[in-house]
Amino acid sequence: MNKTGVLAFLSVGLLSAAVIAPAAASADPASESTGNELSGKTVFLDPGHQGTGHSEDLTRQVDDGRGGTKDCQTTGMTSLGGVPEHTINWNVSQLVKSSLESLGATVVTSRADDTGWGGCVDERAEAATRSGADVAVSIHADSTSTGLDENKHGFHLIVPTLPIPDAAADAAQSAGGRQATSLMRDAYERAGFTPANYAGVTDGVQERSDVAGPALTGVPLVFVEMGNGSNPSDADTLETTDGQLKHAIALSTGIIDYLLGPDTSVTPEEIAAETDAESVPSLPTVPSAADSTAGNSLSRLLSELAPYVDAGGGEADVRAVADVAQGLLRQILTR
Repeated sequence: MNKTGVLAFLSVGLLSAAVIAPAAASADPASESTGNELSGKTVFLDPGHQGTGHSEDLTRQVDDGRGGTKDCQTTGMTSLGGVPEHTINWNVSQLVKSSLESLGATVVTSRADDTGWGGCVDERAEAATRSGADVAVSIHADSTSTGLDENKHGFHLIVPTLPIPDAAADAAQSAGGRQATSLMRDAYERAGFTPANYAGVTDGVQERSDVAGPALTGVPLVFVEMGNGSNPSDADTLETTDGQLKHAIALSTGIIDYLLGPDTSVTPEEIAAETDAESVPSLPTVPSAADSTAGNSLSRLLSELAPYVDAGGGEADVRAVADVAQGLLRQILTR
């Protein structure tokens, strides 16, 4: 199966996971996919923060990667709707994990559940390095106020100020880390998310020297702030099942772009020619193969599906998008 076929299969896996059960996928596409398209690839997922069922001292000082110390952990934000960040991060990470594993990737996570302790920042960085992952993704959501903040909104990605004192971390974050971050930013924008308009973010990226994770991690790391939980629109997307699915699609897309690289072999015309318009709902338009910012063909199609999952639209809307993915897959498998 080519990369576009992998994408359709992945779309179905994500959508089914969100609607039915975390590990469920459509029976027909799953039986026809090889399921090993990402075989040999390892991804480390770090759903930021931890549950409340622990007695750890969050203020215990740990290595910050730059010769100083910082707090072991923070509690994370709580969205306007009262959903804790650690739960949002966990839910999204489980969708991403399920989708990547359905394609044969090995996925290692920093914490095993959303109830207990997940480790200090230095311990998570060490676990990522020890995993030898091709890429690590730290999943977070931001806040700018304990209450309502209607003016600040959008996603952003944090990159460490270079150079980093540790040679292995510096090499990982100055090369693969920067590339993976750029691809993730592009994936988020193609999925319809808006870059943050605050905190000195430029083109969706914020450079910082006070975040320990990137300065301690010896594999390429992407640090994502999915949105501002203080903003009504961002919070709604972060809190809802459909919104979390949108974020999972964008995250999976960025990871796939980095793992599989660019591929412009499949054109919009080929996809349209092989799609049965009567059996499949209206299809999204895939960016032109000549568009150098479009990413690989697999991720282009997945990111184009994202806007069709309307936040708050309910199970019917999600299933409609699943039908699109299934229809595309059926056609692609006959190539």
